[in-house]
Amino acid sequence: MGRILCVGEALIDVVARAGGEPSEHVGGSLLNVANGIARLGHRASICSWWGRDAHGAMIADAVAASGAEIERGTDAADRTSVAQATLDDEGRASYTFDLAWDLPEVADVDEVVHVHTGSIGATLEPGGAKVVDLVKRLRPLATVSYDPNVRPTLMGSPEDVLGRVEDLVALCDVVKASDEDLEWLYPGVPVESTLRRWVELGPALAVCTRGALGAYAVLRSSRDLLVVPHKAVTVADTVGAGDSFMAGLVSGLTDAGLLGGAQQRARLAAATWAEVATALHRAVVTSSVTVSHFGAYGPSLDEVRAVVAADPYLA
Repeated sequence: MGRILCVGEALIDVVARAGGEPSEHVGGSLLNVANGIARLGHRASICSWWGRDAHGAMIADAVAASGAEIERGTDAADRTSVAQATLDDEGRASYTFDLAWDLPEVADVDEVVHVHTGSIGATLEPGGAKVVDLVKRLRPLATVSYDPNVRPTLMGSPEDVLGRVEDLVALCDVVKASDEDLEWLYPGVPVESTLRRWVELGPALAVCTRGALGAYAVLRSSRDLLVVPHKAVTVADTVGAGDSFMAGLVSGLTDAGLLGGAQQRARLAAATWAEVATALHRAVVTSSVTVSHFGAYGPSLDEVRAVVAADPYLA
């Protein structure tokens, strides 16, 4: 079975909640996606940059527990990166970072059938340029997905990163962002307009998550915009929610035969809403399970199937 390669940051989240003691959790957008995809039943690997220290050991243990793989050279950093996450009264997280970021060489690229990247790892140098080069090298054989997952404290201004973001969008088959990401990148521009702009750059599918408003999706092959309602749950916090949505989306599209190589790229480019709806529903369900737990919890495929079985409209 070919593998889904996730390229980008893995780190330790030090989470501070009002009135509580800080706690350490394994995190990082691309690590969360890799672990999430593995827990949903796919062969997944993480190519990242952490150290051979106590925090790095925590990350490696979490990857092993999820069933994902670690690319050779990923543990060659001098230290493991740390993010300080502060939660507000509604469980929403804001971040500050102490990062070290580069990228090892990826071996066995012939096994890669899909590559996912984004967030800090795709924009922070020196690793960011290497991420773009790797995506370009893999694209002839593998489908590509991207989530800009904006972090303004590290990315500077929109003008500093917009060129890189749109270069990666143009290389993708699937792109996903939050409405907060889009407002930061394109101030005052309606979500629908940005999604249309993105599919004109290249992707077959562009999705924006909007919290209680659900998710908006645009297919390059359709004039319509699809609104996928969110699933109401009791929210513990939103840490990892977007990453879980991304993992569910990649998993669902892979199972539908719409990601995984050149033939799948052609199928996705011609896909109808009926063909992608189940994948979008899986993304919503996966994210809803995550936010009902504290931290970047990645549900298993059995958990997702149980939610869908209880609500046939999600099938």
